[in-house]
Amino acid sequence: MDLLKILAMGGSAVLLFIVIELIRRGRLKERYSLLWLLAGVIMLILSSWKDLLDRIAGIIGIHYAPSLLFLFAFCFLLLITLHFSVVVSGLSDKNKELAQELALLRLELKEISQKGIS
Repeated sequence: MDLLKILAMGGSAVLLFIVIELIRRGRLKERYSLLWLLAGVIMLILSSWKDLLDRIAGIIGIHYAPSLLFLFAFCFLLLITLHFSVVVSGLSDKNKELAQELALLRLELKEISQKGIS
């Protein structure tokens, strides 16, 4: 085994360990970790099985197999960005709803306090 393959497999294993540890400690929610776990497993498979990377690159028509890793990385980052855009949109809607409820509660509290003074 060459040094680059060992480093790639070690990096993939470290990524998987970090994601699993973050999940275990409750710092990363399970629903957000699925893409990270998938990326770590794919990286581990591709780094340990170089022929697979060459075959996939040949099927797609990519002449330089390591370029396929950049394509995978780009697609992964695109999926992560899309996922977090959906999450942020949902949080934005919830934030707006909470602000409206708070305004209504303040108005109701103000009306109750004014009736109590009169």
